[in-house]
Amino acid sequence: MPTKIGKYTTRLDTSPSLVSFASVVSKKEGEGPLAPYFDMICDDTSFGEQTWEKAESRMQKDAVSKALQKANLSSSNIDYIFAGDLLNQCISSSYGLRDLGVPFFGLYGACSTMAESLSLASLFVEASLCNTAVAVTSSHFCSAERQFRFPLEYGGSRAPTSQWTVTGSGAAVVGKQVSPPYVKHVCVGTIEDMGIKDINNMGAAMAPAAAATLSRFFEDTVTGPDNYDLVLTGDLGQVGSQLLDELLEREGYTLGKKHNDCGLMIYDRETQDVAAGGSGCGCSASVLCSYICQAIQAGRLRDVLFVATGALMSTTSVQQGESIPGIAHLIHLSSTPHKGGK
Repeated sequence: MPTKIGKYTTRLDTSPSLVSFASVVSKKEGEGPLAPYFDMICDDTSFGEQTWEKAESRMQKDAVSKALQKANLSSSNIDYIFAGDLLNQCISSSYGLRDLGVPFFGLYGACSTMAESLSLASLFVEASLCNTAVAVTSSHFCSAERQFRFPLEYGGSRAPTSQWTVTGSGAAVVGKQVSPPYVKHVCVGTIEDMGIKDINNMGAAMAPAAAATLSRFFEDTVTGPDNYDLVLTGDLGQVGSQLLDELLEREGYTLGKKHNDCGLMIYDRETQDVAAGGSGCGCSASVLCSYICQAIQAGRLRDVLFVATGALMSTTSVQQGESIPGIAHLIHLSSTPHKGGK
């Protein structure tokens, strides 16, 4: 059974496994530095579908199918699926996964959804509420732009602090302890709001939530950045990453070279026009379910803190002048499980 540590953190004593994982991206992501690690790269951003929204649903379906295939499982072997996306009513998830016939939890944590879904899937397995669960999310540049900003045909300029929504999806199958990556801890974040109202500066809006979650996890577990090979945020971009470092230094923690960000890893900012970096649910999901999990599986990374961040705003709240609340959930992934239930 899971064990509560402190106020915010839960230790998963049986260390559930990410039995398999898969990533699906499009052309722009396939031109970035992580291209060799993705399972599927589609040069057609419509993925053969008639709308951007249907394309995003297709990505989720393909990511789940690939993850199941790699684990030699079918949808009948899955007890629950935890999924979400950025679109209204999470239509990418519900339409993309409706044919699987698997009990479904629709989630919304904005760009933190991969950590949210993976946390819940892992807790369900740890508590013996199921044997196998799937966590999946996605984003699509064109569907996100249509919903949150303006039609692509408008051709509006982008601010230097803005981020490029990743067209991608990541899926992970979570099961009993069999092989790395293992889930050792989960730290659920709280809503943090520093009054940021600039929709083109998501990094600044989300950084305080990442700082709060990390500092609370370090306090609960009596650890610090030096205990981990990598502290991976997603997706603060360049602006938010710098702000996170500053906020944590005030709390007495120095990340230094231990920190990287999914929004900075997925694109080459010098050659690809992405302003402050990548963003979107599919950003951290596709980076985690490719390069990161492969590195843990191979032993190149031993202990990773995956801290996915989300901006909990909508077009309505922004138009009404509301500030942008942030959220960040943390998962401790490791190449080794807990020993002796501790």
